[in-house]
Amino acid sequence: MAPVTPAPGESSAAGLTGDASVTRIGPARTPSWEGLERAIAADHPSTRATRPSDPVSLLSGMPLGEIAERTGLRRIDVLAWRDFDDPEAGGSELHAHRVITAWSKAGLDVSMTTSSVPDGRRVVRRDGYRVIRRAGRYSVFPRSILSGAVGRIGTGDGVVEIWNGMPFFSPVWSRSPQITFLHHVHAEMWKLVLPRGLAEAGHLLEHRIAPPFYRRSRIVTLSSSSKAEIVERLRLPADHITVTPPGVEPRFSPGGERSATPLVVAVGRLVPVKRFHLLVEALVRLKATHPDLRAVIAGEGYERPALEALVAAHGAQAWIELPGFVDDDALIDLYRSAWVVASSSLREGWGMTVTEAGACGTPAVATRIGGHEDAVLDGRSGLLVDSTDELVTALDAVLRDEVLRRRLGHGALDHAARLTWDTTARGTLAALGAEALARTD
Repeated sequence: MAPVTPAPGESSAAGLTGDASVTRIGPARTPSWEGLERAIAADHPSTRATRPSDPVSLLSGMPLGEIAERTGLRRIDVLAWRDFDDPEAGGSELHAHRVITAWSKAGLDVSMTTSSVPDGRRVVRRDGYRVIRRAGRYSVFPRSILSGAVGRIGTGDGVVEIWNGMPFFSPVWSRSPQITFLHHVHAEMWKLVLPRGLAEAGHLLEHRIAPPFYRRSRIVTLSSSSKAEIVERLRLPADHITVTPPGVEPRFSPGGERSATPLVVAVGRLVPVKRFHLLVEALVRLKATHPDLRAVIAGEGYERPALEALVAAHGAQAWIELPGFVDDDALIDLYRSAWVVASSSLREGWGMTVTEAGACGTPAVATRIGGHEDAVLDGRSGLLVDSTDELVTALDAVLRDEVLRRRLGHGALDHAARLTWDTTARGTLAALGAEALARTD
């Protein structure tokens, strides 16, 4: 689920060499897996028995600068459908921004090729990395593929493709070590957003046409449940898939005061895949047994008119709020005051709003889908449900039982505390570094 956070402004800072926060990486080494093992053994002989045997695990335990230095990574090209400044940016864009910001601060030269944004400049520098808005929302795919084929992009030390429904086919044209971020399979999402013929074409592309080109590529996904789904639906080999969960910003933390009356909060883009209409229906049913119930569904999207009409049809405007986009401070206040955060989504790679709320000590009730099955520890940090009826029952239980609510809140806080963006950045760079080492063995 896409967290509702403001897109950062375009930085006026100079290039990487002018950024005092950037850690500079030493002279390039000729990397190899055997050479890395020898170097680690020489530097840390006492850890031989406890060191992991695969390169991704070994590298992910190192600082970012050391991963880059030991694997020869200096210049990285990233391909993404949408930019973080895009009005429709969501969890995928937030994930990419946090990861490559960390890489840039560690001294890597990172460029992202993506689609244009309304009233945005073609080339900007943001938080240390360069953004090249090459083309329109859909033409970015063929234009980027053509640029890769003729060597305009993908000739550095590494390529990261973000496969968000439509692929860039980077394994075909990349001349460099390459990995793919694939957060989840889109599956039924095609039918939710496209006319029948185009939806069938999208499903065919995702499930049949594209996967053979990625079977030798390293895939990085957010959760074990998403990995299982990728293996089952796309038939990509499990041993080529690395799981690296997303982090949680430190600003999401306990504090403030809980609402004096029951408050359910949901956060995300107002789009079909989030199925907020099911949540509204569940809330209306709950109101009969919780007369003081209030709810806030925060976010923007093209389904707003339909959701507003649904709320109005139930006469619920006085207690179900749709405030639209909320800034960081307001979002944190919502999480801290809520009794429970809810998600009725059909597809997620993780569900970052669930763990953001968890970092504020707020439990979750969410659909049992890939991503949620890792973001929510069922019975420990929240409850997972399989139907609208179960959504009503689970929300009722959490709202009614203070002991259960407190126990799940403590579990959510503990679970979220284990998630940091530094760990995410190291895990993803380790996956790319391992591919770079494999090229030299």
